[in-house]
Amino acid sequence: MRRVLVVHFSQTGQLNRLVQSVCAPLQASEGIAVDFLALQPAKPFPFPWPFLGFFRIFPETVLMKPQPLLPLAVDAGRDYDLIILAYQVWFLSPSLPITSFLATPEAARLLQGKPVVTLIGCRNMWLMAQEKVKARLQDLGARLVDNVVLTDACGTAASFLATPLWMFTGRQKPCSWVPRAGIDETEMAAASRFGAAMANRLLADDLAIDRPMLRGLGAVKVDEKLIASEKVGNRSFTLWSRLLSALGPQQSRRRGAGLVVYIVFLICLIVTVVPITALLKKLLAPLFKARIQREKAYFAGPSGE
Repeated sequence: MRRVLVVHFSQTGQLNRLVQSVCAPLQASEGIAVDFLALQPAKPFPFPWPFLGFFRIFPETVLMKPQPLLPLAVDAGRDYDLIILAYQVWFLSPSLPITSFLATPEAARLLQGKPVVTLIGCRNMWLMAQEKVKARLQDLGARLVDNVVLTDACGTAASFLATPLWMFTGRQKPCSWVPRAGIDETEMAAASRFGAAMANRLLADDLAIDRPMLRGLGAVKVDEKLIASEKVGNRSFTLWSRLLSALGPQQSRRRGAGLVVYIVFLICLIVTVVPITALLKKLLAPLFKARIQREKAYFAGPSGE
């Protein structure tokens, strides 16, 4: 019997549906047992989010400071053949529950020497979050063998408005003139092909999984226009996170005041610097074509586009 562990946390429920789509072929396969570990923060995060409450967790998320979780409903001594780590992206970082799980003794025991598939459902920017997860997995002795990413269907520009409205109202389409936020349902259903490929590999033999299973299936798509923006954004987020963290704990007035300043700064950045940067990158793209292709290939690994 081959065993698969699926570790996941979903704020909106969308990632849970993606997990079910991917895992359906695994669950339907004789000879494969699938265990699900749904992470639960000791202090639940609200949904929809209060506006300022969402930003209060910004420093801890970016700096990857673990937060308490409820006891993990999993046998950390069980030997798994594959672990699927499904996560959302918060502030260009893995969500706090996933960060917190990766810091637990149970994760250290479960992941040591094991093949891991990361499964991401997010707005559109995931490169820096995945880099952080890759570093943690390497520290824990795990082997990243595949990565699957599904992003919002409404596009980069529209999602600047649609996704925050979803977070703050709890509705994917709160207004008729705003595109529906989230992953396209057809694309989500089609993600079952990844589970089918994993099932085929698991049942092919009893050998350890040591190479990608999802190449040629379109597991990821790297938007080269966002690579530089993510790198710059991540550096800015890290700097501001250290500053805001130094102001006081999450609910302190000093952090609240600092967040107001940061939010104003962020809005000005999005309205002014981001469009100018995008235009410059488009104009200069021919000069850096080879470099951009190398970066795309790197970030697309290990599954490839």
